[in-house]
Amino acid sequence: MKQPFDMKDDAIYFVPLGGCGYFGSNMSLYGHRGKWIMVDCGMGFADDTMPGVEILLPDPGFAASLGDKLLGLVITHGHEDHIGAIDNLWLRFKAPIYATKFTAERILQDLTEKTWGRDVPVHIVPSRGIIDLGPFNIEFVDVAHSIPEANALAITVKDVGTILHTGDWKIDPDPVIGALTDQTRLRALGDAGVLALMGDSTNAMVPGRSGSERTVEAALTELFGEFPDRAILISCFSTNLARVHSIYTAAKAHGRQVCLVGRSLKKIEEVARRSGYLKNIPPFLDYEEADFLPVSQLVYIVTGSQGEPRAALSRISGDDHPAIELREDDVVIFSSRAIPGNTRAIDRIKNRLYAKNVQVVTDHDAPIHVSGHPYREELKEFYSWVRPKYILPVHGEQMQMEKHADLAADCGAEKTLVPANGQVIEIAPDRLQVVGEVQHGILAIEGSRIVAIDHEAILTRRRMMWNGSAIVTAVVNAKGVLAAPPKLTALGLLDEASAADQAVIAVLVDELTDKVAAADKSIRLNDDALTEMIRVTTRRFFAEHFDRKPQTRVHLIRI
Repeated sequence: MKQPFDMKDDAIYFVPLGGCGYFGSNMSLYGHRGKWIMVDCGMGFADDTMPGVEILLPDPGFAASLGDKLLGLVITHGHEDHIGAIDNLWLRFKAPIYATKFTAERILQDLTEKTWGRDVPVHIVPSRGIIDLGPFNIEFVDVAHSIPEANALAITVKDVGTILHTGDWKIDPDPVIGALTDQTRLRALGDAGVLALMGDSTNAMVPGRSGSERTVEAALTELFGEFPDRAILISCFSTNLARVHSIYTAAKAHGRQVCLVGRSLKKIEEVARRSGYLKNIPPFLDYEEADFLPVSQLVYIVTGSQGEPRAALSRISGDDHPAIELREDDVVIFSSRAIPGNTRAIDRIKNRLYAKNVQVVTDHDAPIHVSGHPYREELKEFYSWVRPKYILPVHGEQMQMEKHADLAADCGAEKTLVPANGQVIEIAPDRLQVVGEVQHGILAIEGSRIVAIDHEAILTRRRMMWNGSAIVTAVVNAKGVLAAPPKLTALGLLDEASAADQAVIAVLVDELTDKVAAADKSIRLNDDALTEMIRVTTRRFFAEHFDRKPQTRVHLIRI
């Protein structure tokens, strides 16, 4: 396969395929002398502008084109936005996977649901391990995050330099689960020289520090004490194992047991115990077991903190859960923050809860959530350790990445560059520049298939969502004369049971009948021309009468 750009021997090439300009779907490639590695392969969430679509994926087309020149997929940590696309995309590039134990167990758990999953080579890297893939020496460096075994990757190419890919991280002086951010090793890397850093931009606009998970544990312990005789439901990211641990500690302090509600929480518990975490915590209850205890002795941890319509919290709030029913004065705690794009879905759940007179507690009411990503003061401290020559902000929307670049310049970076997905960025001791572009984009899981987000099925649903759909069936004879009045179906535009709307339909049918009858013979004898005339007439009618431009289809039947 010929590269769509020239690779110089004195440079490393960075190609982000996802995670730049939006949150999630993280996927990056690093290349040198024709050899490549991939870092992370994550999913993202669609918003309500894409009806029928929940999951988004990065387009791995360029990675797939590399064939055996792609030496491996290296994973920073086990969050879905970094591993969640593997089970959908791996067959396209088929590279061996390298991850620490907890993350590898998470990946294997998903792969077991695929018929080909056992064929995927997943290699477990020890904590602080080092692997060599072709010209790349890759060191896993401990960083604190909201999931165990988060790693920055120090990627070194001999005679070129070291690139630090931070992954997701923060500085937490007292994490509940997982390692401290390894300041000693990061300082040593800085002393040896870091050529470039690809850094998490999630909170680059937020002043101060993100805070410690230990403060959340203390706040939850105090909060649970305020509701001694009431049911407590708490929702958090299912992968936030530190938060699950904090909830257990707070519940235990008040004589309550913890019940997990939701498949993803149970999967995380399974992986955590298999990987050596939660050793001193008894198995959590499921809701069938919890049913034998009074609510005053329980804390339910439920999935759905982001408003996911099929998750446990959404179903509970809508009285649609098979086992859990909320009553007046019960308590629901949101121990998470809203991912951009999910606010409306979360608010819908909150409104249903308020309508039941359920007490809702969020991080605006009590310090019950801390971010897993660094605020501005942590970024400054990190850069004082590492002192990279170049900084490339990633993992964020454009505004976060731009603010991150400004901060990086203030911290002494010689040069910053805000990447865009698909750009080929050449990194060498004497230059940092964009030198090309490769195939990139966003894919959507649409039902049981994977398609581009501009697939006609998705675009049509979007147009129908805003403007409705009009379908006209017209039966004509060989001469183009109508055999019967046209039949109209107007979805999302008219109520066919309404007398007033029936009158509107009658007006349009009369107009179409007259239009066909008056059409030139050349149009009436040409199926395409007659179809287009009926379509344009129908669309113009709705534009003039309803200020709508519906998705319009014509079924022309010639007898």
